[in-house]
Amino acid sequence: MLARVLAIALNTYREAVRAKLLLSMLGLALATSAYSVVLGTLSLHHEARVVADVGAASTSFYAVMTAIVMGATSLYREIELKTIFPMLARPLRRHEYLLGKYLGTLGTLTAFVLIDVGLVLALLGLEAGGSAWNIGGAAAGMLALLGVLLWRAKRWRVYVALPWCVALVAVMIPLAAPAGPDRQLVLLSAVLTVSEAAIVAAVATLFSSFSSPFLTAVFTLGLFIAGRSADTLAHMPEKVFGSTVHRIGVAWTRVFPNLNFYVPPRALLVGDVSTVSLSGFMATAITHALVYSVALLIVAALVFQRRDFQ
Repeated sequence: MLARVLAIALNTYREAVRAKLLLSMLGLALATSAYSVVLGTLSLHHEARVVADVGAASTSFYAVMTAIVMGATSLYREIELKTIFPMLARPLRRHEYLLGKYLGTLGTLTAFVLIDVGLVLALLGLEAGGSAWNIGGAAAGMLALLGVLLWRAKRWRVYVALPWCVALVAVMIPLAAPAGPDRQLVLLSAVLTVSEAAIVAAVATLFSSFSSPFLTAVFTLGLFIAGRSADTLAHMPEKVFGSTVHRIGVAWTRVFPNLNFYVPPRALLVGDVSTVSLSGFMATAITHALVYSVALLIVAALVFQRRDFQ
């Protein structure tokens, strides 16, 4: 089973990497992170903070948008081109296929986030007073390594971005050390972004198992907006909106994921809130994402199992 799921996941990742839309989204994310340097010049001695905040926010936004697009189109493309039929004709169960598509999407999103975080850490190190020669040399070396890998590993060139982006972040973390709390904010925000994107991708997978790409994107985006507004819905004043609306808002937050949980205040991520355990908060966030993703995938698998492709 694992081999079959892994094969589908790698194929999904390969198709996503070759898609022009994904590359455009990555380019926009990198451009927005780079533009944070310009915004930082408008602040008064808070350049590193601006780069960290804008970089983390842009990474989160583009990762979620990419999750919606990939979740809405990946499965439908297979059905539209009828490439799903020879796959399911083999000893491959439908839930294995769906799980493989989801894991491939999640792997692509993780690489997407890591590449953007690598750039943000490099910019953060420069703004915090790090050595421009060291950071520039490390960036040039990583780009040269990527070029060599793409040239030599012709058969596996599509997959070299996965280990390369991990190495990129590992190299940039010590170089961004002068940023202190801002570096911590970027790294923890990246973990929360991947967790939130995992839930959004699972929601998109559920809708794509029975709906069209347009409706899947609309429904997923609607649930994302509602999830980000969960705290507001839960605390709507009963005297203003009435008891019925208040109860509906509270019930919504208990059934649907509270995605506002993945955009905590800056003070919490930099460790300034002494009453909250940062490690406990991160563990809860990851567990929250895992539970919702698994539950959504189980429902998606049950729906996809009953789908008639004729």
